[in-house]
Amino acid sequence: MNFTEAIPTFVITLREGVEAALVVGIVLACLKKSEQSHLNSWVYTGIAAGIAASACVAALFNQLLDALSTSNQPYAPVIKQLLEGSLGIVAIAMLSWMLIWMTQQARFLKEEVEGAVTAALTENTNAGWGIFGLIFIAVLREGFETVIFVSAQFQQGWSPALGALGGLTGAAIIGALLFKWGVKIDIRQFFKFMGILLLLIVAGLAVSALKHFDQAAAILSQTDSKYAAICVYFDRSAHIHSCILGPMVWNAAAILPDRQFPGIVLKSLFGYRDRLYLLQAVGYTLFLVTVGGLYFQKLGGKATFTSKNTQSFQEPTS
Repeated sequence: MNFTEAIPTFVITLREGVEAALVVGIVLACLKKSEQSHLNSWVYTGIAAGIAASACVAALFNQLLDALSTSNQPYAPVIKQLLEGSLGIVAIAMLSWMLIWMTQQARFLKEEVEGAVTAALTENTNAGWGIFGLIFIAVLREGFETVIFVSAQFQQGWSPALGALGGLTGAAIIGALLFKWGVKIDIRQFFKFMGILLLLIVAGLAVSALKHFDQAAAILSQTDSKYAAICVYFDRSAHIHSCILGPMVWNAAAILPDRQFPGIVLKSLFGYRDRLYLLQAVGYTLFLVTVGGLYFQKLGGKATFTSKNTQSFQEPTS
């Protein structure tokens, strides 16, 4: 079992899980303040339903990917590589949007959640379902983003599952520390650090997605001669070449291979590759400059909130 595959899944699940834990904690605090703690069971049911729905989505994705991997169709390998690359692009877009949007909106998180809880409580007959829906959507949203990331990397087996379980456990512990035991945690710094780590992980995903498209083009050009011209770049004098990514700009395979320790850890956390081509280097840099630049622009605001059973702490800005 390759536990390094669990690292990025753990990081993303922990970060997404803490966001969901904040929503859960705020809802429970609101219910306690409103003397409506009998509705707590709807909160816990919403958490369980959200996790179960995320697991179902993950199972469906795995079945689809398995079907494509075992297909005997002549172009199945090409479709598989294209799907991997496309899922990578979707994951990059979703995680980048989540990171930037949450950074901007997190300072209003408490007010928005409290408003939604108040609206649910005003509907006496449907208050429980309103609370359930709020929690279910919060958990499912974070779980779906994690599922898309894992699917984009075609990670299967126990390693990513253990990473997700560890992330959920860590998020539950942080939520309990904040809202149950009143431990003061600088949640803003936590999200800032996790956001930077997420930026590097997603940048590495951009490198992987480009590689999948390159492999799809190479396989297609070799499968059918009429597509041979699709490889716009091909250095016949090189032992290792790309099809559409341009010349190699980095080769540290002999010094620090990305399939052995510690290179494999650097690959999981920071997007390191022992071989890097021009288009991959450009894509990696472009992502960090654009998305990273937007992220750091949104890191200015601070906000705090208190509840009866927690100490004052800063809301996340990512």
